Amino acid sequence: MIYNASMTYPKKTYAYNHGPIPFRFFQSVERFHVEEIPLRPATGRGDWLLLKILKRDLSTWRLLNILKAATGASDREIGYAGLKDKAATAIQYLTLPARYDRGLKNLATERIELLESRRTRGPIRPGELRGNRFKIFLDRIESKEKQRLIDTADTVGRGGFANYFGYQRFGDDGRAWEQGREIAHSGKRLKGAKERLLVAAWQSHLFNGWLSQRLRAGEIIDRHSKEEAARILGWPVNLCAALQKQKQPFKLLHGELLRSSVGGRLINSKNPEHDAESFRRRRLVPTGLLSGAKVWRARGDARHLEEPWDDSELGSLPGDRRDAWVWPEAFRTEADPSRSDGLWLEFTLPPGAYATTLLEEISRTPLAPQKKRQR
Repeated sequence: MIYNASMTYPKKTYAYNHGPIPFRFFQSVERFHVEEIPLRPATGRGDWLLLKILKRDLSTWRLLNILKAATGASDREIGYAGLKDKAATAIQYLTLPARYDRGLKNLATERIELLESRRTRGPIRPGELRGNRFKIFLDRIESKEKQRLIDTADTVGRGGFANYFGYQRFGDDGRAWEQGREIAHSGKRLKGAKERLLVAAWQSHLFNGWLSQRLRAGEIIDRHSKEEAARILGWPVNLCAALQKQKQPFKLLHGELLRSSVGGRLINSKNPEHDAESFRRRRLVPTGLLSGAKVWRARGDARHLEEPWDDSELGSLPGDRRDAWVWPEAFRTEADPSRSDGLWLEFTLPPGAYATTLLEEISRTPLAPQKKRQR
């Protein structure tokens, strides 16, 4: 089926039902720290260099340009696992052929520090990360709300959160997906990284819409009787009754595609109630569709809810299955001795998960910066 462009994009549904918690968040080099955790350490041997670079107030794209100018390496010769925000202090790993070693002495600037350079046997590919470690400062927290924020953060840290794409994915105005949709439906081959990012924003928009509707359905199941939930959703009463036995916010359906935590293989759910227990134990996680070429689709009831958010014409990018739920690791909160209204959050997320999505779940408030209106 082709996605219906007139379909209303649902308001983001949060997984937890606590009231909003106000605080101030904005990204800066002082308040937002992120460090990549490489999938594999350097081997100490090989024809490539694994670089550990600290950057401040610098986008990954700008870092790549500086690295090319310093060493003479080409775009294709520089490897990186992911993109890091400009407004942050970030430690990032990159690779380039060892023959460019001499140019690294020209790399140091006020915003770039080469922390380590070691030989390794191959380049980093996109997505080859074990995760990202974050340390984020929040402030303007009312004294009466501070303990509630800490308790809620602990709850979300232990229970996990819905793996929405963050607002950064959709451009400054939040509408990059519209351009991506036009490009995806044009039938032409993609030209360059910018067009690929725009089409990826369209994929992400569809995924977020699907995930929000799935959580909204779970919310209705939990808040109403099986008869009332069936009436609101237009689902069979016996299905709603079965789903009420599942206690997690994201309810599993027959035909769900689940990813195993051991080995990462995809499993088609034939017994949702049984699989829900494995989900709660972090052994299985439901996945959502990223429309594109050569991708597995869900079946049965799960496919019925997935299909409206599937763009079958999108073939310019490969499709994928994205985890619908994510659990942060090593989650902790720490008071700031210099600010009674401030709090540091530290946690590790898997590749592709957004720290800002976690913060939005805690606050139950959109955190995307609001563009000032021009007079």
